[in-house]
Amino acid sequence: MAEPPKGENRRDEEDAGAAFVLQSKGEWWHAGFHLTTAIVGPTILTLPYAFRGLGWVLGLLSLTIMGAVTFYSYFLMSKVLDHCEKSGRRHIRFRELAADVLGSGWMFYFVIFIQTAINTGVGVGAILLAGECLQIMYSSISPHGSLKLYEFIAMVTVVMIVLSQLPTFHSLRHINLCSLLLSLGYTLLVVAACIHAGTSKNAPPRDYSLEPKKSARAFSAFTSISILAAIFGNGILPEIQATLAPPANGKMVKGLIMCYIVIFLTFYSAAVSGYWVFGSKSNSNILKSLLPDDGPSLAPTWVLGLAVIFVLLQLFAIGLVYSQVAYEIMEKKSADVKQGLFSKRNLIPRLILRTIYMIFCGFMAAMLPFFGDINGVVGAIGFIPLDFVLPMLLYNMTYKPQKSSLTYWVNMSIMVVFTGAGIMGAFSSVRKLVLDANKFKLFGSDIVD
Repeated sequence: MAEPPKGENRRDEEDAGAAFVLQSKGEWWHAGFHLTTAIVGPTILTLPYAFRGLGWVLGLLSLTIMGAVTFYSYFLMSKVLDHCEKSGRRHIRFRELAADVLGSGWMFYFVIFIQTAINTGVGVGAILLAGECLQIMYSSISPHGSLKLYEFIAMVTVVMIVLSQLPTFHSLRHINLCSLLLSLGYTLLVVAACIHAGTSKNAPPRDYSLEPKKSARAFSAFTSISILAAIFGNGILPEIQATLAPPANGKMVKGLIMCYIVIFLTFYSAAVSGYWVFGSKSNSNILKSLLPDDGPSLAPTWVLGLAVIFVLLQLFAIGLVYSQVAYEIMEKKSADVKQGLFSKRNLIPRLILRTIYMIFCGFMAAMLPFFGDINGVVGAIGFIPLDFVLPMLLYNMTYKPQKSSLTYWVNMSIMVVFTGAGIMGAFSSVRKLVLDANKFKLFGSDIVD
């Protein structure tokens, strides 16, 4: 069963995970940096790939609906957290918030399971994509080189092990500001590269057709919706809000607005430009579409090279952000809050546990190079429950709007629709994962779409 919430002072005195990893020292713009890093990442380069299962109209409509629903969802989540704080129950963990509001011990463990799936999935995906970025740069310099994808993944894993020793979420604020700027930078470069490719004499033929069979088209559509959910999701908003210096009331909304300004600038431009050029042939990483294996580069090499470097650097920040919940869980049990953050007693377990976690993520990335499919599965089983269902339920349970009110029915409708989409998305994503299993081998050197 979930432990009953404790007061903030007692929590800090007894809980090393809260006192160390989730230090509450940040300002609203720091939360904006963290949230933007958690949402606006290189997964936006997958947007044209998601559009190929939906087409122009459904693609743009789904992108807009996902954006509106997630903004509304995160706003409601922030309101619930503020309400609990005013009542003397400041929650810094999603699992404790859900267990407190819903009054169910099993919900505590359900959220732990889902967050672990998300964090591990994103950690694996970040390392995998970073390894692919290194492979792209290596192939352009040495086309016949002998290094394989898993060797680049090993290099990335070593860097992540070093960076993972940054002790607190708050200590990532400057890294995450750089991450925000990098996301704007590579989006601009990729959009410029797509426009160049689409207007050049080597432009690929335009083909926006969907799957010919209705059943295959439906599965592709639900997989694409799951990918969009993964791209917009984060699943760690309470932990991000926990980094705000108390009182946190109203601060998270400002950070949320900052994040969605960046989302608007990046998501639509990347999705429209990439799908416009490559249509149904869009790769799960649009950079690979711009650098085809069987022909010349479709954009200036220096533009793509700079974009790859920007992506690579931001992936380190994303891997760090999504590992914080795992670190908090570890240090709640392994660290001694009565001793210093950098004491030998706490430093050695932190070094060992975080190293083991990163090695595990790196090993899974090397063994299962399924970037596009990983996105779909993580979105369906992770982000949809945490970001599209639970926030509405928590709000209705906390504020108890009248059943005849518009707010109540909007929240219920979102919950029902996205629960159904999550179930279908999970089925179609796992189906595609099974179908793609025939296309790869363990520790292969190519990422399967």
